[in-house]
Amino acid sequence: MNAAADLPVVARLYGEPLVKLPADLYIPPDALEIFLEAFEGPLDLLLYLIRKANLNILDIPMAPLTAQYLEYVEAMRKMNLDLAADYLAMAAMLLEIKSRLLLPRPTPVSENEAEDPRAELVARLLEYERMKRAGHELDALPQATRDFEWTKVWFDAELVERLPDVSARDLQMAWLGILRQARNLRHHKVTREELSVREYMGHLLRRLQAGRVLKFEELFDPGAGVPQVVVNFLALLELARESLVLITQSEAFSPIYIALSDGGSEHA
Repeated sequence: MNAAADLPVVARLYGEPLVKLPADLYIPPDALEIFLEAFEGPLDLLLYLIRKANLNILDIPMAPLTAQYLEYVEAMRKMNLDLAADYLAMAAMLLEIKSRLLLPRPTPVSENEAEDPRAELVARLLEYERMKRAGHELDALPQATRDFEWTKVWFDAELVERLPDVSARDLQMAWLGILRQARNLRHHKVTREELSVREYMGHLLRRLQAGRVLKFEELFDPGAGVPQVVVNFLALLELARESLVLITQSEAFSPIYIALSDGGSEHA
């Protein structure tokens, strides 16, 4: 057996395993840097230190907090990182608050003089914490291209709205309503009248010409009597049978409309 096969592989060079590093291998000091925490600014760092130590944000012990903050800033300086001005400004603010707390304070003359030196810092931290929490809640919402993708669907043909079909029951109920009105307005006069369905068909086509759309009730005159209403209804049914008129309805139980079809426009 090959004794080298039992040794641990530390790296691979062009696919070949290496059991030990070359003696002349040079690794620059700054070739690898590991950041355990990434902070978005001095307030983010302070909030992290407070929550990590389980401190009361309304009663911050400035001495240990300032020491931890300065240690972090010093670590950044040793790693040759460019410190942002706001980190240095926060360090100066912490040192100022710490020194004001260490110095003896005279008896306050007014309420403004008795204000805690930490009050401004606490207010900024609380406001930043609220904004950070709101940012996490917004980031948790579904986002396009991250949680889902937009999809586009193209239709070659134009979509046509399909209206509900007029059933025989709907037409019957509308007809019974017209018939009840005709009976209530009929005259007790006995006459003989010759009525032509074809004549009423032409009359209906003329009323519907030029693209007019009429309600079902507008085609009838209940005051003319039951015979005329019946013949007029028969004429409408005959026109519908010959596909000369269209009987439509926008939705169930809505008014019924009558209009000319393409064939009816030619006969009109």
